[in-house]
Amino acid sequence: MKLARFDKGDGPRLGLVDGEKIIDLTSGGLPFGTMTALIAAGDDGLKAVGAVAQAAPAVQLGEVRLLAPIERPGKYLAIGMNYAKHLEEADRLGVARARHQTWFNKQTTCIAGPYDDIDPGVTEKLDYEVELAAVIGRPAKQVSERDAAGHVFGYLVANDVSARDWQFHTPTFTMGKSFDTHGPIGPWIVTADEIGDPHDLRLRTWVNGELRQDNTTANMIHNLWAQIAYLSTAFTLETGDLIATGTPEGVGVGREPPVFLQPGDVVRCEIEGIGTIENRVVRAAD
Repeated sequence: MKLARFDKGDGPRLGLVDGEKIIDLTSGGLPFGTMTALIAAGDDGLKAVGAVAQAAPAVQLGEVRLLAPIERPGKYLAIGMNYAKHLEEADRLGVARARHQTWFNKQTTCIAGPYDDIDPGVTEKLDYEVELAAVIGRPAKQVSERDAAGHVFGYLVANDVSARDWQFHTPTFTMGKSFDTHGPIGPWIVTADEIGDPHDLRLRTWVNGELRQDNTTANMIHNLWAQIAYLSTAFTLETGDLIATGTPEGVGVGREPPVFLQPGDVVRCEIEGIGTIENRVVRAAD
């Protein structure tokens, strides 16, 4: 299933994407008011979606505004330097290699819709990072790699927009990763059963039509199951939490010379089997 949040002019609704249409589950009487509540219901929630979708009205995707597919997760966690060639880019920039998985928070106020504008804010070094993001379903605490897949509800495309000149203000990267609008996600959540193994998906980024990133999730250093096991050793991953699994090489700061995003630029991020998000860089005052 492809589950989305959308607005057709009267507020957020839940929908099921079917080709070029979106089935209005909210109008059809789905007994869940938020995506988080639907995810928390697990298999019962998905059964309810299937039942409601049979008779619910549908509207063309082009006639609605797609919203971030989850309202406000409790945590948005992202791993750094998780592809070998991106790690080499970090080496050239003088970023020290870590002995363990390297994690940082993106504050959840950064979350934006799949086609919303990106506001640079005060940064002069705006960058892009396509990433596969996993949405946690069942809470996970001290989960093994073997059992980790059972705690993933689904997947979406994330652009870990980064303010490189602010990223190293603090050791955790959080300041440079959390500007408002710097977390576009979507375009919908693809449920885990449709993806199967998430470790063989092609991810790509274009800037103004120029291909900048092109790799596959098979090349992660720490795969998603290892990520979930590592994080859940320390704290509970809760329903709706987002995990961004790392970006491959090709980011702007890694180019020689570096090339950063400018107002008017359009960034398109695509992951095979999930979909595409596209965001224009627009200063709030413009």
